Amino acid sequence: MAEIHLITGGGRSGKSALAQRLAESLAGPRAYIATCPVIDAETAERVKRHREARQGAGWETIEEPVDLAGAIGRAGAFRVLLVDCLTLWANNLLYEAERRGEAFTEESMADRCRELIETCRAHPGTVLIVTNEVGMGIIP
Repeated sequence: MAEIHLITGGGRSGKSALAQRLAESLAGPRAYIATCPVIDAETAERVKRHREARQGAGWETIEEPVDLAGAIGRAGAFRVLLVDCLTLWANNLLYEAERRGEAFTEESMADRCRELIETCRAHPGTVLIVTNEVGMGIIP
């Protein structure tokens, strides 16, 4: 059974850096599961900075904006997983449902969360999950 940590705080509060430091304090191998789709130049620059911050520290990057449980399930070779972030993952699920013309209900989200939790519990290591406290931070 995995050890699961939830790291939360306001936007741009240092959550990702804290999660990375915690992950790097643990024995690897480690993977960074990125949920952020690159949609513009600003996002591309932020992704670039995040990748650079992990260079040389033994990270594998897995980009998965929607099937987070699937990505975690396929990452069993990694002792440490850092998921960044749940807020974008929820946004991506809503966006994909809207794009398909489908409703994404609270029940749908609860189902996806239960699936995610079960997959995290089954992971043979540590899972660090980053999420935002919406309305908190420098951009409330």
